[in-house]
Amino acid sequence: MNISLVTLTIGQSPRSDILPLLLEHLPADQVAHAGLLDGLTLTEVEQQYAPAPGETVLVSRMISGEQVRLSGPKVEQGLQHKINALEEQGYDTILLLCTGEFGTLKTQSALLLEPDRIIPPLVKAIVQQHKVGIVVPVAEQIAEQANKWRNLDTPPCFAVASPYLAEQADLVEAGLSLQEQGADVVVLDCIGYHQKHRDFLQKMLGIPVLLSNVLVAKLAAELIV
Repeated sequence: MNISLVTLTIGQSPRSDILPLLLEHLPADQVAHAGLLDGLTLTEVEQQYAPAPGETVLVSRMISGEQVRLSGPKVEQGLQHKINALEEQGYDTILLLCTGEFGTLKTQSALLLEPDRIIPPLVKAIVQQHKVGIVVPVAEQIAEQANKWRNLDTPPCFAVASPYLAEQADLVEAGLSLQEQGADVVVLDCIGYHQKHRDFLQKMLGIPVLLSNVLVAKLAAELIV
């Protein structure tokens, strides 16, 4: 069977933490997986991708489960090399498993699905005037997230809870913060958030909670022929 779609995480593949969730929408035998950090040790990752002061910070996961903090510019450069290699291998659809903003990624002919280009306009169309609460993994991401969600009709509010490190108390604190700020809908805006995080917050707050990874997985599934 021809495998034409590949997922590309900024961490290590396969993403065992979210793979079951993605495969609810994507056929396992028609999807391959790749990671920017595949084959690297934690020490090598820190040497090659640690964020410098002032750089945007991205967060991902090693195959062993550790959270890693990565430099946005270095990740973008590395992703372009990975994308080039995946195209050479014959993949015609590349699903990026990261909700960070990337301005320069490109392909020769393959379709590149970038969540940061897909999710904000989709959420805007869904929520209209309602206030959106955005949950992000680390506080450093709030400033760039404000720019990412600038086109919402109502300015969003933010809370922090890492999908890789968060205890239930962190989710409770994030949920209470969004509630106090008047959120009508919550977006868990990192690929690492899981169904359990959504279910917990939805039950706690009694408002819709959207998972970024599910939104892009459903779209990608429509492109598999």
